Amino acid sequence: MRMLQQQVQEAIDGLVESGAERGLQVAVYRRGEQVVEATAGVADPETGRPVAPDTPFYAYSTGKGATATVAHVLVERGAFDYETKIAELWPEFGAHGKEAATVRHALTHTVGVPGIPAGTTPEDLCDWDGMCAAIADSEPWWEPGTRTAYHAYTFGYIVGEIVRRSTGKPISQVLWEDVAEPLGVADELYFGVPESELGRLARLEDAEGSAEFLAAMPDDSPFFKWGPRATVPTAEFGNRPDVLMADIPAGGKTSARAIARMYAALMDEVNGVRLLTPARLREVSAAAFSGVDEIMGNPVSWALGYALGRPGGDPEGPSTSFGMGGVGGSYAYADPEIGVAFALTKNRLTPDFGAAERVARLVADAIGEGGGSRGESDEPESDLPDGLGRPARRALVGAGYSRLDQFASVSEAEVLRLHGMGPKALGRLRRALDARGLSFADGEASNTATEPRKESR
Repeated sequence: MRMLQQQVQEAIDGLVESGAERGLQVAVYRRGEQVVEATAGVADPETGRPVAPDTPFYAYSTGKGATATVAHVLVERGAFDYETKIAELWPEFGAHGKEAATVRHALTHTVGVPGIPAGTTPEDLCDWDGMCAAIADSEPWWEPGTRTAYHAYTFGYIVGEIVRRSTGKPISQVLWEDVAEPLGVADELYFGVPESELGRLARLEDAEGSAEFLAAMPDDSPFFKWGPRATVPTAEFGNRPDVLMADIPAGGKTSARAIARMYAALMDEVNGVRLLTPARLREVSAAAFSGVDEIMGNPVSWALGYALGRPGGDPEGPSTSFGMGGVGGSYAYADPEIGVAFALTKNRLTPDFGAAERVARLVADAIGEGGGSRGESDEPESDLPDGLGRPARRALVGAGYSRLDQFASVSEAEVLRLHGMGPKALGRLRRALDARGLSFADGEASNTATEPRKESR
């Protein structure tokens, strides 16, 4: 991975030197280990403060990945499940025909309240109780679960209030206690930033021409259906101390390595912590709803709280990646098939994901990419047996299984339930385990294969 570290560093140095970017961070994890940590440029142009690995950036909707992750951790612990009706936890939300809306609908942007009230101000966004009351009293645009539109702001308040009602704690506290602190990134991954930490954040700046572009947009633009002009995520908005300190979990303030570490811990142990079981990982990263976005008119496909695919990936081809990008071009994702977690954060708010696409392509070329051709790596891929069919191998790796010793803690029935696994593939696994003196949790190791081989003649 030393070559990849050098390539990424050279790429982001070039982006800064060319004037395309002001400051960036990149972090990449592989099988739970960090393999790339790169920074370039300045976090604050006025003071010249350089970007450091622990500099938090307001990465806007990239933080939705952390919001979804908190929900999944609580589902793992039994606080609620994906079919729980939101009104069971938050009775006021059931008003105006939303009584059947579920946690699943909230996570797939299908709950039906994608916009905030037309008169909402930045100060209103910082008022948790006020925003939750306004959203609860909203009339749904459609029957929950039947259509989709990106819930730009409302996603964070809805999921956050589900968390608060089920735990008695604000979502920022649950993020700190159950995700950030155990992973060793408590001072790099936030919703609301403590006032004492504001001086560590990167200062955002708008790309040239973006202010004029926003000013020229007509008031009836679909863009403003998400929220009024005053709440559009610009540099001025994102540098406000009240906004930075507020819990607005439609976005997050994070370093690249913090959000990448979180995604890595969804797939593997990091710092001795794994956030989700392989079965849960498979569930949350699979396509959960596909349709046409009711606001922007583009086809979309959502996993449970995450977008499917990665920057620069083929939008029509197969992908095992899931993650979130944010206004301005920051992006973070995980690919369970190859065990990669990636994040790029930056402080110049550009209108595309060009920087993330370029760097993610370097990672894909060096390591490989799920659902496509595999690249070369100087690390071992796995010790799964040769001869497994592609559907079986994808099913196992997608569920987080890449090493034979992992099967000692699961039953044959659990593995056989994976889509793509069959009796033949299970037999190959049994023989490989037996050869290593291992077995499934419900079996015993022996010195002979558990299924006879057919001799070829």
